Amino acid sequence: MTAEPVLSVANLTIAVGSGTARRRLVDDLSFTLHRGETLCIAGESGSGKSLTSLAIMGLLPKPGPVVAGGSIRLGSEDLTALPERAMRRVRGDRIAMIFQEPMTSLNPVLTIGRQLVEAIEAHRDASRADARRLALEALEAVRIPEAARRMRQYPHELSGGMRQRVMIAMALALEPDVLIADEPTTALDVTIQAQVLGILKEIQASRGTAVILITHDMGVVAEMADRVVVMREGQAVESGAVAPLFAAPREDYTKALLAAVPRMGTGSEGAPVATVAVAAPVAEIRDLSVRFPLKGGLLGRTTAEVHAVAGISFDIPAGQTLSLVGESGCGKSTTAKAIAGLVPYAGSLSVAGRPAANLSAPERKALRRDVQMVFQDPFASLDPRMRVGDLVAEPLVIHGIGSAAERRERVAGLFERVGLQPDAMRRYPHQFSGGQRQRVCIARALALRPKLIIADESVSALDVSVQKRVLELLKELQAEFGIAYLFISHDMAVVENISDRVAVMYLGQIVETGTRAQVFGSPRHAYTRRLIEAVPVPDPARRRTAFPRLVGDIPSAVRKPNDPPARLALRDVGGGHLVAAE
Repeated sequence: MTAEPVLSVANLTIAVGSGTARRRLVDDLSFTLHRGETLCIAGESGSGKSLTSLAIMGLLPKPGPVVAGGSIRLGSEDLTALPERAMRRVRGDRIAMIFQEPMTSLNPVLTIGRQLVEAIEAHRDASRADARRLALEALEAVRIPEAARRMRQYPHELSGGMRQRVMIAMALALEPDVLIADEPTTALDVTIQAQVLGILKEIQASRGTAVILITHDMGVVAEMADRVVVMREGQAVESGAVAPLFAAPREDYTKALLAAVPRMGTGSEGAPVATVAVAAPVAEIRDLSVRFPLKGGLLGRTTAEVHAVAGISFDIPAGQTLSLVGESGCGKSTTAKAIAGLVPYAGSLSVAGRPAANLSAPERKALRRDVQMVFQDPFASLDPRMRVGDLVAEPLVIHGIGSAAERRERVAGLFERVGLQPDAMRRYPHQFSGGQRQRVCIARALALRPKLIIADESVSALDVSVQKRVLELLKELQAEFGIAYLFISHDMAVVENISDRVAVMYLGQIVETGTRAQVFGSPRHAYTRRLIEAVPVPDPARRRTAFPRLVGDIPSAVRKPNDPPARLALRDVGGGHLVAAE
């Protein structure tokens, strides 16, 4: 590590408004970053982490917050004094950024390949062929299956985890001096997360790249950080080397932040989740299959099929939580969308004893009241033209529940229960941080008090303290109303702490299912063991020195027409613990 820092932030102040209405969003923040070093910035949503990164990139929204004081130096150059033309040369080439929400960062009308190639051509003296080769290598480096075919696809054709990998590939392709990673592994499953963290380590070792890692995952902080800055309400409350900060935090806020981290092996502690006795499960799924055709050629014929879900069966009793876990693209979110009636499917599906097929319009409306969904990307699932209070109240309006005053009162109560102030009801989605937007989505799903809530990565955008409060809220509501949850997550520690039963999916099929204690305490399938072993431990003393890297071809769910995958037979190894033969 050299004596001269590659990046220096001194007394940075970011403010909004003027005169008496002026408010400091980041207040007198200072830190340095050296070559080959990883600095982690941790803190709650709205603490100023992402604003700091946007200020470094010169991307603060206009009109809006401005740099009101301090300096940001890249080497000897003050970035706050550079005109926009000069900053465009710096971005991507010398400083690159991986954003938190990939769907809003990628151009929806351009293919993945074109976006990668254009980024490389903008900063490198490379031919189109060389740029395509570098783009393909970048996609393969982040372990995207069938990278050549993905180059021809559009962002909406990829899963959330796939889109985040594209963003990481785009940033890494240019090999910048400073890489700012704003929640870079939020949308990734643990195995791909481990590989991406390994890639970042390799780049640091080979090129001395300096990394600013913004994350609420304290396991990732413990795994990656050399130094940590803990932020709260725009100020740095504590900073220092990672090991002493984890071992003996000085500030109460840092202690509370570390105490809120879900940890593997603690899921069985405490009282079990209350259940409600019912004659039948809330949801019954039998032999569920979802296929998507891939068309090509001059006539647009089906040349292949994606077997996103390949014949799975499970029940979700009232008052219980079933978690689906697995890598991105394994079919978790597609299963959720099929149950919610958002994609066509084959098989049998019933909710609250009512079959979901061949329903009349009033019956479909009643089914939708019973089944609510919290999506993975909060910004894409909120109408930017509506106030968030109206968004949360909208389901109540559609179903004709309560008067206007009663709806406002219920919405205000929901905002308080998910950790937002009632006066936030008058704001718009863009005025919230990513974690705050997800809390709005959870409040909207709870508005109708449904029988089944499908939570698709519902807490992945939340910092650990808010995540803990939201998970506790979900448990309280479950005990009070007997709500069933289908919980989809790649965070194995969260899954272990909230689930009653767990189903592990791989390439569209369930390879292992059982109670929380069975799956986490005695995993029988090799894939389940690999998922659990990939979880980063929030303890710098247990940091991994090697990261798993898969070899050989990456398995794919794409098959020729009329060539379905072989169905896996699950055998009971005791007490309802079902495992597929390997």
